[in-house]
Amino acid sequence: MPPASPDIHARLETERLYLRCYAEGDGAWYYPMCLRNRTHLSRYEPENPAMAIESEREAEVVVRSFALQWAEGRNFFLGAFDKMTDQFVAQVHVGLVSSELPEFQVGYFVDTEHEGHGYVTEAVRAVLLFAFQDLRAFRVRLECDDTNVRSINVAERCRMVREAHLRQNRKNRDGTFSGTMIYGLLRSEFAQQDSPREPGHSGGLSRRSSGTASGTGRSLPSAGPRPE
Repeated sequence: MPPASPDIHARLETERLYLRCYAEGDGAWYYPMCLRNRTHLSRYEPENPAMAIESEREAEVVVRSFALQWAEGRNFFLGAFDKMTDQFVAQVHVGLVSSELPEFQVGYFVDTEHEGHGYVTEAVRAVLLFAFQDLRAFRVRLECDDTNVRSINVAERCRMVREAHLRQNRKNRDGTFSGTMIYGLLRSEFAQQDSPREPGHSGGLSRRSSGTASGTGRSLPSAGPRPE
């Protein structure tokens, strides 16, 4: 993809959240967030970058990489924050699968201290609008472990279509096996949904600032997910 267009929203808003691209200085809070989510991510996201960060400096390198990828239009990582408290509640990633269609994949994870409040569903709805509107996606896909009920619920609440179930195609670190659920959503299907489009409403987008910057969906390489 070409460098990110200035028309691409650097900040999205929903009823309870704002989502923004990462920026220089975010490593200071990103590092403790990684530490408290290690156990949380270990089952479904063992390769998430957050699992390997060992210092604030390393966290800063990672968030700056996220910012660079955003500026280059390669990957779009967004932190989701509670509007009332400014606390980080989730991360959502949009990665390019095919530039020909184009097709993107969504990945995400919820912060362990903010599970069970529907934040990821709310954030993913906004990101789907971002993908179809700003990135001009033809289709968006989401993959998650078939034992990850919360991630499956996110996909279905967002009215994505279950396209495939790959059975026991993954061996977990504890020796058990699990499969992969594959969901998809086409531009035409999304256009038929009654999604609120005005800023300030759930799923709406609001352009606040420009600039650069994981499902418990299973994400693309270097993306992070485990949601709700």
